[in-house]
Amino acid sequence: MKNAPIGIFDSGYGGLTVLREIVRLLPDHDYLYLGDNARAPYGPRDFDTIYHYTLECVQYLFGQGCPLVILACNTASAKALRNIQQLVLPQLAPDRRVLGVIRPTAEVIGGYSKTKKVGVLGTLGTVRSESYLIEIGKFFPELEVMQQACPMWVPLVENGELESAGTDFFVKKYLDELLAKSADIDTLLLACTHYPLLEPVIWQFLPKEINVISQGKIVARSLVDYLLRHSEMAERLSKQALRSFHTTGSTEDFDGHATAFFGEAVKSIHVEVAHL
Repeated sequence: MKNAPIGIFDSGYGGLTVLREIVRLLPDHDYLYLGDNARAPYGPRDFDTIYHYTLECVQYLFGQGCPLVILACNTASAKALRNIQQLVLPQLAPDRRVLGVIRPTAEVIGGYSKTKKVGVLGTLGTVRSESYLIEIGKFFPELEVMQQACPMWVPLVENGELESAGTDFFVKKYLDELLAKSADIDTLLLACTHYPLLEPVIWQFLPKEINVISQGKIVARSLVDYLLRHSEMAERLSKQALRSFHTTGSTEDFDGHATAFFGEAVKSIHVEVAHL
């Protein structure tokens, strides 16, 4: 049997929330998840570093037989995807494809807002890239998009502090700062795949009429549509319902955290991706 899994990449654990939703819609496919936990978080890093790290991880997944890679990481999608698609793939891997999470979300976000005012919560890297402002503007130029960087959210999630007073403080702090930019915001986009784990806390500090949108289901539906439109790629993917988990960090740490993100226990292996 051929080994051609769908590669799912994230700087840490957050992409597992995307993989979980993809598996629900495409359970027969094989998947290889790679978390670059040794170098996480990506959010505060500069453009060149994020691009370099992301490219190394994409090349690793290609080397493992993945013809299609999903960057299930907003920061990597914002700062590395375009260059990989336009500069790297045509030269080094013209038969491979790399997709991100920003465009699928931008294509549908306008359908959730009645006031035409949307808030985007993301990492420093995602917010500074202004990728959501650009992409949403292409599909919904009538939307007013306000951004808020939440630099403490990923560390709190990855350290298991979901029910701490510190988490309550920083969730409320960033929500208040965002909502202060407009009283008419009726839709919040969680533009980081870690943030769905904070939804119970987020809801404590939001009016009930505000929509909170996470990306897992959106990206999963977009992938299904992509494979329907690109049968040549769909036919290359192996389907033995196999799931593998690789991490550049500690397997003990990865396995211990992964359950909260993926919804079931995983067994990972340690890999090195640098300097390929």
